[in-house]
Amino acid sequence: MPIIEAQQLSKSYRVADKQPGIGGTLRHLFRRQYRHIDAVREINLAIEPGEIVGFLGPNGAGKTTTLKMLTGLIHPSAGRATVAGFTPFDRKPAFLRQISLVMGNKQQLIWDLPAIDSLRMNAAVYNVTNHDFKQRIDKLATMLEITDKLNQPVRKLSLGERMKCELLVALLHHPRVLFLDEPTLGLDINAQNTVRQFIRTYTQEHQATVLLTSHYMADITALCERVVVIHKGGLLYDGLLDGIKQRFTPYREICVELEQPVEREQLATYGEIESIDGRRVTLLIEREKLTACTARLLDDLPVVDLSIADPPIEQVIGRLFEEGHTA
Repeated sequence: MPIIEAQQLSKSYRVADKQPGIGGTLRHLFRRQYRHIDAVREINLAIEPGEIVGFLGPNGAGKTTTLKMLTGLIHPSAGRATVAGFTPFDRKPAFLRQISLVMGNKQQLIWDLPAIDSLRMNAAVYNVTNHDFKQRIDKLATMLEITDKLNQPVRKLSLGERMKCELLVALLHHPRVLFLDEPTLGLDINAQNTVRQFIRTYTQEHQATVLLTSHYMADITALCERVVVIHKGGLLYDGLLDGIKQRFTPYREICVELEQPVEREQLATYGEIESIDGRRVTLLIEREKLTACTARLLDDLPVVDLSIADPPIEQVIGRLFEEGHTA
C-alpha cells in the first residue's frame, strides 16, 4: 500500500482582480471582481514506503502548495489524499507524529535561544523520553557534524549550521514521512553534501519515505531514482529520473575539439550549436541522425577529439518546462 497517495488533488484560489488607476480602485471598493487561480490541478500520486522521490517544477508550479496539502496545512479544493493511513486535513495528533516538514526558507528554531532549547521543546511536544532524547541528539548531531553548535544562540549560527539544526529538530521524533522543501537552499557545497548524506543515511536506517523539492539538481541526482515533475499545477512526468532523458530528449550532445576554429555557419549544418569556446564546440544532434552526423564531422572537419553524451539533466528538465510537454 502506498504511504503517500493523492487522487485528483487540486487547489484553486479566489483572488480579487483590481484594475489600475483611481477608477479601478473605486470599482474594487464597491463592486469587486474576482478570478480563480488553479495552483494545483488534479494531481495523481502514489509513493511506496521507503522511496525518496524528487518533486520538480519551476517557481509557481504548485510544488509547495502540494506539500502543504499533503501535510494538512491547507485544505484542497477537490480530490483526496492519504499519508501514512491518515487524511492530512484532519490533522490528528497520531498523523502529525508520523510526518515532518522542513522548508529551507522557513525556520522553527527560536532565534535568540540555543538550538538545544528548541530541541527540548520539540521533545516535550512529541513525548520523547529523556533517554531517547539524549540518544537521538547524540546520534543525529554527530551525523550532521553540529554537536558543538547546539548550545550557541541560533542567531549566531551560519546558514548551513541553522539548516542542520532544522533537520535535527524535524527528525527528533523519528517521523516515517519527510516532506523536504528546498532543504539545501543557500548552503555551500560542503554543507549541501553533508545534508544529502544525512538524508540518505537517515532514510536507510529508519526506512523513511521522502518527498523532496529542490532547485539544485545535484540534490535530486544524489538522492532520487524517481521524480515527479509538475508545471503550471499539472503533472508532466512521473517515473525514473533516467527516463526523462529517454522520453523528452530527442537529441544527444556531441563535444568536438578541432585543430583550428571553424566558421559558425559551417558548424550549424551539422546540428544545433549549443556552445563555442575557441576550438571546442558542443552540438545537439537528433538521435536518429547521430551516426550519419558523426561520420560527416569526422570526414569534413579537423577533429582532434570527439565525445558523445546525453545532455545534462538540468538542461533536459529546463527544456521540459519551456516546452510544456504533457505527461
